[in-house]
Formats: sequence, C-alpha cells, structure tokens
Amino acid sequence: MEELLPGLWRIPVPLPGNPLKELNSYFIRGNGENLLIDTGFRMPECRRALCGALAELGARQEETDILLTHLHSDHSGLAPDLIGAGRRIYVGRVDLPYLAHSETWKEDDGSRFLKMGFPPGEVARLHTDNPAQSMAPAPCGQYAALDEGDTLTYGGRTLEAVLTPGHTPGHLCFALREEKVLFTGDHVLFDITPNITDWPELPDALGSYLESLDKMAPFAGWRALPGHRAGGDLAGRTAQLKAHHAQRLAETLDVVRGAPGSTAYGLAGRIRWKIKARNWAEFPLAQKWFAVGECQAHLDRLEALGAVSRTWDGEAWRYEAIKKEAE
Repeated sequence: MEELLPGLWRIPVPLPGNPLKELNSYFIRGNGENLLIDTGFRMPECRRALCGALAELGARQEETDILLTHLHSDHSGLAPDLIGAGRRIYVGRVDLPYLAHSETWKEDDGSRFLKMGFPPGEVARLHTDNPAQSMAPAPCGQYAALDEGDTLTYGGRTLEAVLTPGHTPGHLCFALREEKVLFTGDHVLFDITPNITDWPELPDALGSYLESLDKMAPFAGWRALPGHRAGGDLAGRTAQLKAHHAQRLAETLDVVRGAPGSTAYGLAGRIRWKIKARNWAEFPLAQKWFAVGECQAHLDRLEALGAVSRTWDGEAWRYEAIKKEAE
C-alpha cells in the first residue's frame, strides 16, 4: 500500500493472467465512514489482496461505502461481496443497469458479436473466455446512481463526479478540487491506451470518448490517479491519446480500402496490435473481444464522419470506403 495524502491510500490489486497486471484501488479513511474506490475482479487473488489491505487499514465493511469509476469487472467485480449491510455502491447512472442486473450478462446470446463477424464457435465461448462476463459482480441491490456534478464527502474530502462517457457509457472521473487531484479511472491511463469499444448507448463511442478527453482541459496540472499503473502529465497524455486515435482512424480506413466488404472481425485481423501472436487465428480469444470491439468503435467513428459505409448481408455488417469526389 502507498499513502498518497493523509488518509488516502493506493491499494494495488493483482489481476492474474491479465495484461493490465494490477488495479489501483483507492481508500479514503473517514470518521466512522470510509470510501473504497474500485475493487478488482471477482476472483480469489483479488479478494485476498484487497481484503488483506483493508484489514491492515482497519476498515470495517459496516463503515465503508464503495465507489466505482465504471462497470468493467476489473473495477467492479468484488463490490457486492465487500459491501456491508446498509452501505451503498455508487456508480454512474448509465453504467448502473449493467451491474444492478448483472445476470443479464449470462443471458447474452452473443448476437452483437455475430454481427461483427465473429465465428459462431468463438461466440459460443463468450461466457468463459470474456472476463467482462466470467468475472462480473454478483447481483446486488445496494447500488446508487451518480450524475455529473454529484458530490460525496468522506474524511473531510469532497469528490465531484465528472461524466466522461467513452470507455463505458457512464464512466466517471472524480475531482478533489481542494487538493487538485483527479481520479481518472480508465478514462486516461498513462502507459496503456484505454480500450474503446461499441456500446448500444453510444452510437459513436469513440466520438464520445474524444469529447470526454476535451473535458480534461480544466484539470491540466492536477495530480492524476489512474485505475492502472502510474499517473503522469494529464494534459500531455490527453494530447497523446487524441493523436493515437487519429492515427488508428487513418489505419482503419486504409484497411477498409484494402479489404472492401470485410466485417469488423475480418478488418481487426489486419490491424497492428501489440498482443504477441503469429497470426489472427492464434490471437488470444480473451483479447479478440477487445480488439474487434476497438475496431468496431473506429468503424463507427469513420461512418459518423462519412468516410465509410456499411451494408447488412443477412448475418453481419460489411464495410466499404466512401470515395470522395475530386474537388
């Protein structure tokens, strides 16, 4: 553990088998009321690390609320297991239904992945090879919704919610204005690029994400506390993320031009990724969900910009580049 400010700790929670390696959970000690920010996967290794740290800090369940930056299972998985009677789990209003009705993950038939071009055999492994589902939190009735500008106060510190949709539909950052500290969740990470995928609530998730990056401008020079790994220069990193997605959009458009009529799944196999695999067929399935979703988000953005068109072939969406008339 690391005490970042008096009464504010960072708790590293291991994420076994995941390229992210660990989650930064944060704990704020209050006078009879504490706050835990994000929890890790619903798996024994995460539980042991987090519960051990909380015990060392003397944090009792009956005195501790939980705050989730967003719905992803590496941040939310253990929340229902750790929340005490009468306490609350706070989360963004748009993300809340995914958690409050978490059993719907198990009912997902994978149809949206088939529409992206995933082979049926891979979609059949959705509930075992996708950590968003296999390590998701148990059902729980103790959630409370937060909106833009809502505040929570613990240990004399007031956290203000900043709505930053993109990584998830209801992702929230939290500002400690007096200390000039911003909990960025997975909205801004400093040596990892946050995954941006498609969401039913966000027709253009990447467009929403880029707009949310613009909301970081007032926090330039603040201390950033991200959901994974170390923090850094918030303004500089925001500029890097924008440049990355501009480059990825250009690459995706080139791939569409080179393989017209392909699905998102087929196009993702032609894009350069940092995952080590000899070819797309050997690409780890647990990472394919992220890669294809990321490709889909960039295709949606290109469609919104009028650069590509899509057609339905009865089973999946296929993409073509739109040729612009010569000026």
